[in-house]
Amino acid sequence: MAEKSILILISGRGSNMEAILEARLPARIAAVISNEPQAKGLATARAHGITTSVVPHRDFPDRAAFDAALASAIDVHQPDLVVLAGFMRILTDNFVARYAGRLMNIHPSLLPAFPGLQTHRHALAAGVRIHGCTVHFVTPALDGGPIIVQAAVPVQPGDSEETLAARVLREEHRIYPQAIRWFCEGRLALAANGKAVVQSARAPENVLVCPAVER
Repeated sequence: MAEKSILILISGRGSNMEAILEARLPARIAAVISNEPQAKGLATARAHGITTSVVPHRDFPDRAAFDAALASAIDVHQPDLVVLAGFMRILTDNFVARYAGRLMNIHPSLLPAFPGLQTHRHALAAGVRIHGCTVHFVTPALDGGPIIVQAAVPVQPGDSEETLAARVLREEHRIYPQAIRWFCEGRLALAANGKAVVQSARAPENVLVCPAVER
C-alpha cells in the first residue's frame, strides 16, 4: 500500500498535532498550515522538519474567500487526508465537499452531545457523569459527521472546566493518532449508511474507548 500523505491544520499550540507527529504513523506529514501567524504549533512543526505556511483568515473579506485560499494552499501538497487539529474556523460547505471522506476532526465531547464551543462548561452544567472526545469525518453539519472513535472520561466531584479539559485532552492525544493510523492502513471506510467503519479492529478491552486503541 502506498504511503499516505497528511496535511494538518492548526490555529494554536497544536498539542493534538504534536501527538500525531510523535505517533510514528505510517504516513508522511506533507505540511502544517495555520490561519494564525503566531500559532505556537508552527514552531513545533518546524522543529520536526515539517513544511509550514500561514493563510491568515483576517486578510480575506469573507469565509468563502478564505476557504478558497486555504484550499489552494492545501492542494499544492496533494494530501490524502486533511486533519483539523485545533483549527478554530467554521468551514464552508464547498470546502468540506472538496475533501469529503478525507477531512477529519477531533471534538472535545461525546458527540452528538455538546457540539460547538465550551463543551466542558456545558458538560459540567448538565451534570453528566461521563464526558469525553470524538474523532469524526467532517461534513457540512457542525460536529455532525460520521463518528470514527470515541473515548470517555469520568467527571469527578469538584471538577472545573480546566481539570475536566485536561483529562479529556489526554484521551484526545490517544485516539486521534489511532484514527489517522486506521485511515493510513486502509482500515477505515464510510459504509453505505453513512457511518464510519473500522475494519478488523480488536474487540474493546476498555469500554471507555471504542473502537479500542491499538498498541
